[in-house]
Amino acid sequence: MSRIVEVIKDSKVLELISGLISDEAYLKLVYRVKMGEKLDLDNPKTFNEKLQWLKLNDRKDIYTNMVDKAEAKNYVASVIGKKYIIPTIGVYDTFDDIDFNRLPQQFVMKCTHDSGGLVICRDKSKLDIEAARKKINKCLKSRFYYRGREWPYKNVRPRIIVEKYMVDDDLNELRDYKFFCFDGVVKFFKVDFDRFKSHKANYYDKDAKLLKFGEAVCPPDFGRGIKMPKSLKKMIELAEKVSNNIPFVRMDFYSVNDAIFFGEMTFFPASGFGKFLPDAWDRKIGDMVDLTVIERRSLSK
Repeated sequence: MSRIVEVIKDSKVLELISGLISDEAYLKLVYRVKMGEKLDLDNPKTFNEKLQWLKLNDRKDIYTNMVDKAEAKNYVASVIGKKYIIPTIGVYDTFDDIDFNRLPQQFVMKCTHDSGGLVICRDKSKLDIEAARKKINKCLKSRFYYRGREWPYKNVRPRIIVEKYMVDDDLNELRDYKFFCFDGVVKFFKVDFDRFKSHKANYYDKDAKLLKFGEAVCPPDFGRGIKMPKSLKKMIELAEKVSNNIPFVRMDFYSVNDAIFFGEMTFFPASGFGKFLPDAWDRKIGDMVDLTVIERRSLSK
């Protein structure tokens, strides 16, 4: 088994395997490779195990709209109002459909169906359009669903969304606050910082008290002081309203000069393959995910 694991760690091998086996078989295989242990889908206990279980068992059609970066804006606006939505400049099927002469000097370009297809333009006169074209077109060809079998992405139509560039004047950056919501209740949130230097992230409870855990991929810095926005309580209120009746979803919001804007919804952080420091938190967070929400939902129909 150890030799097999070493072979399939190769991303190209994983991509080949992905198109040949079922969702469940693929997730068990990748979980063993990435997490170093067997995936228990019969009695999931940890956060990462429960995320894998939810991939297979919690499949609502509306989730597709919730993860589509264009359609998600319409959905969230219908729940909490348009004032919390970043203005959209345009949505395009192909890169060549974009008329850059009509775009403002600053903007943000994203693919609607994946994670990573992002171009931030702070000065259009300095934008390398060919580099942007290459990055976006590569992302448009990718099938994000097959990487981690995140079902909500399976039927998202690959498009490009261009939206208003935003920055907080005090921070000179756009900082997002990622709220971990469990059946409509925020239990804690995450703040990323130094993304383009040495990416780190701290976790806080609802009262903004620092929690002593983090992630292996972007470790915490417990000595780093983070000034919380005045709009924190309102962001928590909005996150809980949108996430009601969903076993787990992470709601991301931006605070821009004390105004609140919706960022995105994430059902499977790190695709359910994220390692925590210390690892005991994987089980602690797992205990917060109540899978019976799905059963109650079925009974209420």
